[in-house]
Amino acid sequence: MGCGFLLNGRHVEIDPGAPHATLLDILRSRGLTGSKEGCAEGECGSCSVLMVADEDGQSCYRAVNSCLMLLPTAADREIYTVESLANGGDLSDAQRAMASAGGSQCGYCTPGFVVNLFAEQYRRDRVGPCDPHALAGCLCRCTGYRPIRDAALSVGPPPDGFFKERLQRPAALLDAVAGERFARPTTVDEAVAWLASHPAAKIVAGCTDRGVEFNLRHARWPALISVEAIAELHQFNETDAEVRIGAALPLTDIGGRWLKAPAVVGEWLTLFASPPIRHRATLGGNLATASPIGDSAPLLLAWDAAVHLAGPAGRRVVPLASFFTGYRTTVLGQAEIVVAISLPKPLPDVRFYKVAKRRLDDISTVSAAMAVSLGPDRRVQQARFAFGGVAATPLRVIEAEAAAQGQPWNARTVERVQQAIERSLSPRGDHRGSKAYREQVSQSLVERFWLETTT
Repeated sequence: MGCGFLLNGRHVEIDPGAPHATLLDILRSRGLTGSKEGCAEGECGSCSVLMVADEDGQSCYRAVNSCLMLLPTAADREIYTVESLANGGDLSDAQRAMASAGGSQCGYCTPGFVVNLFAEQYRRDRVGPCDPHALAGCLCRCTGYRPIRDAALSVGPPPDGFFKERLQRPAALLDAVAGERFARPTTVDEAVAWLASHPAAKIVAGCTDRGVEFNLRHARWPALISVEAIAELHQFNETDAEVRIGAALPLTDIGGRWLKAPAVVGEWLTLFASPPIRHRATLGGNLATASPIGDSAPLLLAWDAAVHLAGPAGRRVVPLASFFTGYRTTVLGQAEIVVAISLPKPLPDVRFYKVAKRRLDDISTVSAAMAVSLGPDRRVQQARFAFGGVAATPLRVIEAEAAAQGQPWNARTVERVQQAIERSLSPRGDHRGSKAYREQVSQSLVERFWLETTT
């Protein structure tokens, strides 16, 4: 069964029975070579394209990495490449600004910067100049970033024309796709049934992890199922009792919908990859991949999060602390999917820390989320110490929490916590940091947390 998507205003037919191609492959095969493959893992931004997405019932443009979008997942999408931005030969504002500011030298990365800047120019809630941080998903190796930043700051409001008018119409709905090698159901029950009949299938949402496996590790799968079209997995609800986040809700939308979120959520999202990755990545995917260095698990563990699952035997709720069973493994059974993540209220006042080679758009060496609740006597009533990158799985260090319980929140208690952490952690060394380095960083973050909560 065929399906298709809109590419620069024209319908492109795709075959969902052949899932092993990327959107970037199709673009370049059609002569749209402004989109380039640089890193093949969503880090350099050279492959960026515009995708029309829904934002609280209104359309928006989001820059996404075409190298990570497996082709069938583009079905029903509306995609624009850098070649479409000029109107009748007249450069768009983003293109003109980059040229005028000297923001291009070899030109390899320029289309990606232009696409990301174009999306930022048309951002609905933008006030004042474009935010240069919107370009954080792009790398330039020769021009330097000052002229690119100058270009971003010079771009004004979006001009009248097709792209502004397009935002007055809703984004297309994602229809069901059903095939033997690729499916995109619209309900949880359909997803579970299809998985039960295709036991070797792999689940995708934003493809930000599977896409890397496909490109760099040459992984190929007998079948794929996308959960992007399941409305239940995109819900967000906040009540007096809990916050519930749909497993397939992109990270960008979490930030947009969680209007009363603690300040740490904004800080955490900023450190979570780049804007194009956040436009596609999901909490459900980040947890289900069970990476020990995933950025969501420590924060969610510190909040006592629970994972809502659905499978052939029905639905169940698992504490996140029990969800990970080993390196890259979870309690998920055959044909079981993550539906939502819930956070019981009241939420502890958590601090999030990420140690990496660079502050933004990088993989964690160590990440941590910590919270302490103090009584009137300044003794610890409750403590949470959660880490990533220090064991085969993300984890709460229960021994460290016990070491702090009932103790005065002072330097001596910090030492007790650090000693418990040293006994409990078993980090692996790699090119990002040795075992000893990760151990020392973990203990130093506890001291930093103490200093920040006592001064």
